[in-house]
Amino acid sequence: MERITIGSLATKITSEADAYSFMEALRWPEQPVCPHCGSINDHYFLTPKAPEGRKTRTGSVSERRVWKCKDCRRQFSVLTGTIFHGSKVPLRTWLFVVFEMAANKNGLAAREIERKYGVSPKTAWYMAHRVREAMKTRAPLALLSGTVVADEAWIGGDPNRRNARTRRNMEQPVKVTPGSLPNRHTEKTPVLSLINAETGEARSKVVADVSGATLRKVIAENVAMSGSRLMTDEGSQYIVLGREFASHETVNHSQDEYARGDVSTNLAEGYFSQLKRSLDGTHHHVSVEHLDRYLAEFDFRYSSRKLTDTQRTARLMGQTTGRRLTYKRLKG
Repeated sequence: MERITIGSLATKITSEADAYSFMEALRWPEQPVCPHCGSINDHYFLTPKAPEGRKTRTGSVSERRVWKCKDCRRQFSVLTGTIFHGSKVPLRTWLFVVFEMAANKNGLAAREIERKYGVSPKTAWYMAHRVREAMKTRAPLALLSGTVVADEAWIGGDPNRRNARTRRNMEQPVKVTPGSLPNRHTEKTPVLSLINAETGEARSKVVADVSGATLRKVIAENVAMSGSRLMTDEGSQYIVLGREFASHETVNHSQDEYARGDVSTNLAEGYFSQLKRSLDGTHHHVSVEHLDRYLAEFDFRYSSRKLTDTQRTARLMGQTTGRRLTYKRLKG
């Protein structure tokens, strides 16, 4: 595949017709596939009657490329059944946003989409979450196996750094102390990340607390425990669940031990470093309600970090099918 850059997109995609053709090449590299019945027969392209494009019911002209299935006899386009389905935003704009979200290591803020592409704040926020929906790992998930690194992080601002007025207005002031028990003295949100040291795949999830029972449930859903090797820090919550693994090795951070041979949690520490820097510098604030969606975005980029931007964008485009996200569903 030819290398994709912002410059090449701007040169190649000068119209909506070009955007549709480009998207077709990414989604259907060999031949069109009907999204309604899944047929791969020789579907035929519906040539517009007017040379300038198709006329819509309102009288405006659309450059949308439409196909017709020979089996189910239904019409479809490359956007049917994807995250772009039903969007009034030009496909050309969508392609630029998707490429930037796939390529930017620190992510792309909704306000930045608003400024760059001239859409409303609401539309920009909705577009970003649609792309994050495509970045999610599709269920059912294959269990991680081999060497798995597990660690937790706390996302959110430090209550002790709030201004005096905010602290006075709090009904129950929060006191954060070093070594506090899970969620007992902080309003921050705990996140558990699992990283396969051999494949580089990352899976992160917001958890209610970091107790052993809670972490075990998440780990059991994602890891083939009996045949895998677990690497963690010295946290006591891993002692019991570590016995269910083939082996459980730890590093003692309290004694300034961060690696012992090939045993370390540095993969998870590096992941959290990028995550926190991006949330703080790019997004500034992320609600707990949507934090899992942001984690899916960073998991996708981390797991595909050895791919080029072109390969990562192609992979993301391949995951847009069957991921429709309505605004009502997004808002809950």
